[in-house]
Amino acid sequence: MSAVNEDEIVIGEGVALSTGAAPVTMRMLSGAIDTIVYFCGTMLIVTGLDATLGQVMNSAAGAAVAIATLVVCFAVIPALIETFTRGYSLGRLAAGVRVVRDDGGPVSFRHAFIRSFTAIGEIYFTFGLVAVTTSALSARGKRVGDILAGTYAMRVRGAGKALPPVMMPPHLAPWARAADIRRLPDGLALTCRTFLGRAPGLRPESRARLGTELGAAVADYVSPAAPAGTHPEYLIAAVLAERSRREFGLEMHRQSRHTAETARMTRLPYGLSDS
Repeated sequence: MSAVNEDEIVIGEGVALSTGAAPVTMRMLSGAIDTIVYFCGTMLIVTGLDATLGQVMNSAAGAAVAIATLVVCFAVIPALIETFTRGYSLGRLAAGVRVVRDDGGPVSFRHAFIRSFTAIGEIYFTFGLVAVTTSALSARGKRVGDILAGTYAMRVRGAGKALPPVMMPPHLAPWARAADIRRLPDGLALTCRTFLGRAPGLRPESRARLGTELGAAVADYVSPAAPAGTHPEYLIAAVLAERSRREFGLEMHRQSRHTAETARMTRLPYGLSDS
């Protein structure tokens, strides 16, 4: 079986999404736009502070205010923007890039602040030399801030499309709902998911061989066995679809319990009025 691609993540049961890591050139373009925007904004703020406070501050206080302004403008504000926009900035919007966690989820303020604070040293103090070098050597184009924060820059325009969802074969639905289906290893689930999506384009002999091998591997995680004579591709589809249905049901039940528990905790004890 094929190995899991380093540039892919697996979500749910065997649903593979290409990470679509942005190339270094796109990151350089977005970074250049952001640097110009933040530099111009910083100059306006520094000029305004100097005009209003320059006469009442000595040189030491002025230096402290200048350093604090630089940190706020180049670390705190970019982190806040990145957090509230879920990984975007003006430069990334223009270049079609978004910063996400390594698992594909949205970044938090912690991730964004680590990235922006590290950028002061690896981008602004070195004119981007460290960031470009690190990104060129990384499989996902990560700079030092991404490595420390556990993030990477993902393409949001021109990225590959995800495979269509796996549908349950109707004649196997009763069996799949009653069967004991263990969780498939990520590698096997990903291979099965990719096989089903690309099966129509395979040569007949390759499709039959791979289907038989994967069907036999999947059957080891299912009890009781599928009805006699079940086609391997139908077996694989039924197992993946049923596992996804069960995982989705468990997640919805968890969220429902969390909502009910939250409502119970905020409700006043019995007999007490909220007026």
